[in-house]
Amino acid sequence: MIAFDSFLIHYGELSTKGDNKRAFIRQLLKNIKDALSDEKLGYRSNRDHIVVALNGEAPEPILLKLQEIAGIQRISLVYRGSRDLAELQTQALELLSKEPGKTFKCESKRADKAYPLDSYHLSCAVADYLLDHTALKVDIHHPDITLAIDVRKDAIYLSSHDYPGAGGYPLGMNGKVMLLLSGGIDSPVAGYSLLRRGVKIECIHFAAPPYTSEAVLDKLKDLLKKLNVYQADIKLNVIPFTELQLAIYKYVDEPYCITIMRRMMMRIAVGLAQKNRCLAIATGEAIGQVASQTLESMDVINAVTNFPILRPLCTSDKLQIIQTAERIGTFEISIRPYEDCCTIFKPKAPKTHPHLKDCEYFESKFDWAPLVQKCIDEAKPIYMSHGQEVFAKIQEK
Repeated sequence: MIAFDSFLIHYGELSTKGDNKRAFIRQLLKNIKDALSDEKLGYRSNRDHIVVALNGEAPEPILLKLQEIAGIQRISLVYRGSRDLAELQTQALELLSKEPGKTFKCESKRADKAYPLDSYHLSCAVADYLLDHTALKVDIHHPDITLAIDVRKDAIYLSSHDYPGAGGYPLGMNGKVMLLLSGGIDSPVAGYSLLRRGVKIECIHFAAPPYTSEAVLDKLKDLLKKLNVYQADIKLNVIPFTELQLAIYKYVDEPYCITIMRRMMMRIAVGLAQKNRCLAIATGEAIGQVASQTLESMDVINAVTNFPILRPLCTSDKLQIIQTAERIGTFEISIRPYEDCCTIFKPKAPKTHPHLKDCEYFESKFDWAPLVQKCIDEAKPIYMSHGQEVFAKIQEK
């Protein structure tokens, strides 16, 4: 008895790549092998697709892992059939005899133009055989079963099951960024958005003990466990922010405190990013969502550096962000009632349209540069790997 025995991986956006397409495919194949390292599988790859041979393994758990890998557009559960038409017809019959339904259609795609039958005549030949040997009827508009026939040079792949992939680019192809991770709803979703685009993340969190709870670190670790599904190893840098934050609230008028605090955070994040070979800063900011996220606020915050700052969610509305958070499993963790330093010290009337000259005036009132450097030097690393905290430095791969 034959059965679907492989997954055919379709690249999606990678198909638009030119000379560097080969490097993208190599990275994607490596990521697939890493994600499926516990399984006894076979792999074949070329410019058009990757084949993951099941070798007798159950397809369901492997499919779930494949759907979480960035760079995969579509996944087909296939049988690697014969290029001989008579054999292919009997294989199609045996595969479809196990499928529920009363109607079918055949759709052929001939990537190998040397095959003697074109797509139309191949579909007709297989469909005629199925009509002669089963009780199935043809329905080209709303069939119960669609048999996809994919003609390649190595084999003809038969499939009746297609599944969506994560899309985007293979993780690791687009460098690494430093993500500001607050523990709220937005920043983990921003991290996920970057991972889908092939960007690795390292995280930074600003802690202000004793004003912020140590329990927030458990919350952050739980968030990173969810993101470990998409990036197996993630480093979190915990910044001791209390001394600098108290200085801000001592010398800065209350409406400007959040803006000055965000400017200091950006300086620290940039310093640590450059130290740890990150190519940009990333945040979970969305335009207009809170006082520090108006365009005027972003402008004066950005003024502290010319380092690239990415805001993947800048045009997303809150409902979209929440829906993504629920889908990736971070929402219930994010809404746990542990506050970060931004909410603990939130002013009653924050400045929503700050001016750069005012920010520079308040910063001139105290010597903040040594405090910023101290935060960078005393950053505490936490390493999360495959959903667990590890107590040794994660090696960059």
